[in-house]
Amino acid sequence: MERAMRHPRPWLALAVMCLGTFAVLLDTTIVNVALPSIITGLHASLDQALWVVNGYLLVFAALLILAGRLGDLLGPRRMFTAGLALFAVASAACGAAASPGELVAARVIQGVGAAALTPQVMVIIQQLFPRERMGVAFGVSFSMVGLAAVSGPTLGGVLTTCLSWRWVFYVNLPVAAAAIALAYAFVPQVRTGRRPRLDVPGVLLASAGLAAVSCGVIEGQRYDWGTVGHGVTVTEIIVAGVALLACFAAWERRHREPLMPLGLFRSGTFTIMVVLSFLVQFALQSMLLVNSINLQSALGFTAVRAGLTGLPLTLAMTALAPFAGRLTDRFSGKYVLMGGLAVYAAGIAGVAAVSSVQATSLTFAPALVVAGLGMGAIFAPLATMGMRAAPPALAGAASGVLNTGRQLGATFGAAITGAVLASQLATGLHSRALAAARTLPTPVRQPFVAGFARAARAGLQVGRGQAGARIPPGTPAALVPRLEHLINDVFARAYIAAMHPALAISVAALLAGALGCLLLPRTPAPALAHQAVSQPAHSPQQAAATAAAEPGPVPPGAEPPVISPPGGRVPARAHTSGD
Repeated sequence: MERAMRHPRPWLALAVMCLGTFAVLLDTTIVNVALPSIITGLHASLDQALWVVNGYLLVFAALLILAGRLGDLLGPRRMFTAGLALFAVASAACGAAASPGELVAARVIQGVGAAALTPQVMVIIQQLFPRERMGVAFGVSFSMVGLAAVSGPTLGGVLTTCLSWRWVFYVNLPVAAAAIALAYAFVPQVRTGRRPRLDVPGVLLASAGLAAVSCGVIEGQRYDWGTVGHGVTVTEIIVAGVALLACFAAWERRHREPLMPLGLFRSGTFTIMVVLSFLVQFALQSMLLVNSINLQSALGFTAVRAGLTGLPLTLAMTALAPFAGRLTDRFSGKYVLMGGLAVYAAGIAGVAAVSSVQATSLTFAPALVVAGLGMGAIFAPLATMGMRAAPPALAGAASGVLNTGRQLGATFGAAITGAVLASQLATGLHSRALAAARTLPTPVRQPFVAGFARAARAGLQVGRGQAGARIPPGTPAALVPRLEHLINDVFARAYIAAMHPALAISVAALLAGALGCLLLPRTPAPALAHQAVSQPAHSPQQAAATAAAEPGPVPPGAEPPVISPPGGRVPARAHTSGD
């Protein structure tokens, strides 16, 4: 009997999980728009304001592998609801924060809650839906990733403008409360058939290594990739993180029940899906960063208008994702994924090509539709093929690894794209400021150029109307409008020129990923590992015979996955402690 038949309303359960996932993913982008108001309201420094964003992302990335394994240990629904509850409590603390330190601490706790629930969604989907429906389910679920990413700036702008920055956090409370209540009503208890012991040394090594790498990449641009403090450089932090991850891999090879079973990577399909998760999120974060600054800082759009400009991308992505999932279910996801990556790359290239100082929202619509169609064709096959390549007994670990790849991709995408933008912008601002200064009266030429030199040092912390070049004191009133126009024009043109090499990195990464899809099998291999752990054995002898007949060892502690209706009793053979 198919697993989906054990739960009568899998789509309703999926809708509940999407609600919780949306709230968490929204918080990765919604806060950016509120940062200026947070700085003013809490009298925060720029460093403190940046850690409001980075503290959340750092903890989120570092704990995903651990959270995936805890889902195997404690149950995915329990981890989902507990993570969402912690996220809601932390959101309330963020909204009530009276100082920058309190806000940063609450954001870190938010990151813990977000990491706890995120890997569980993929695990529950894999158990609720039969193979022939799994792609559609993943398509619907993963469309939340792009939807949250592109709607965050719009919603953040509306809430900050109409209410206050505190409502950027308070808005999570009713959503989380509803999702928790509905989860206990409609999301079943699921067991992957595995009750591993927690690998404490692995937890410490993986979390510390991921935290160090993420911290180094996040902080690299701010410290110009030099010394952070006390003689410690950004490079040393990243190298230390890589060394810790190497120690983690060595430890996992010897551990009987590893936190991250390295056997997952024996599957070429799973390994490619992890790499593609990194590349896709790298490109998404890069495009969002570049275009957000372009629309608001270079072109002068309001936050709300900038968010509405991204609406074609959102609509195209959410419309296509379920159909891409259906194609993945009926045919091989290989060519759907390859086509999606190529189309996504074309959309990003189109965004760069149409950008100009005269651009309007409609200018970007065709390119954003193309990018959205590409994204919509990517998420379902990426998740479906990745989870199918892993045995259900290792579903939590597999989900944690895939989500970690995605989160690291976002971190690296923002850092590398930001570094390229800052470098190109510094060069462009100087040359364009020199050219524009020739049209000005001699007394204001040097202050005008010097102002853009300060802007170049500030990197991406400049914007329209505040591009670093201020009107010199004593400037004749008749000259002020001309100077203001030149300041905005120089910044806008320099920024648009800097966009091209920054986005070219993402285009190249996506095209490389599309070529990498050629290594995938055309037809997915039979789910032998799935059968080995999914079919209940009626006796120890039968279980041993089944394990011997299948290639590869059955993981220690593996049992048949079990689904129990919400509020129902789980059979005694399922490990359901306290859920």
